[in-house]
Amino acid sequence: MEYIEIGQIVNTNGLKGVVKVNPFTDDIGKFEDLKYVYIQLKNELKKIKIEQVRYNKNQVLLKLEGIDSIEEAEKYRNFYLKTEKESQEDLGEDTYYIVDLIGLDVYTDKNEYLGKIEDVFPTGSNDVYVVKDNLGKQILIPTIADVVKEVDLKNKKMIINLIPGLI
Repeated sequence: MEYIEIGQIVNTNGLKGVVKVNPFTDDIGKFEDLKYVYIQLKNELKKIKIEQVRYNKNQVLLKLEGIDSIEEAEKYRNFYLKTEKESQEDLGEDTYYIVDLIGLDVYTDKNEYLGKIEDVFPTGSNDVYVVKDNLGKQILIPTIADVVKEVDLKNKKMIINLIPGLI
């Protein structure tokens, strides 16, 4: 079974065990569709039923089964929430899970190797791929149609067009 991270518990909310989550999705409404989440504990994934979902600005407030006090909720601070990848609906064309992009080999359209995708971060208008070459140098690749030409998850490869000023 493959899992994807959907958020991180960053704080508590109130006294009854509600946890505050920073979501790793553009559509935080997806939390409403989940019946349970997995929390990564040392060497195991613990499956926990979601009892209630609320929102506060851009954060998700979750009431999880068995976490009924602020003291219990505090134990889960900084833990990551995961869900089964198969339970997520198919993404639209040219949309990918970050977990699938990390580690992709990046080449120019002239077959020059640039490095591997190490991180992805949003900038508002588009995401940016952080590519690190063999020497540890970082290249920032904007996810715009003029630059990203092909994403081949099966072969773990991305092809980009080096527009002037990119490197």
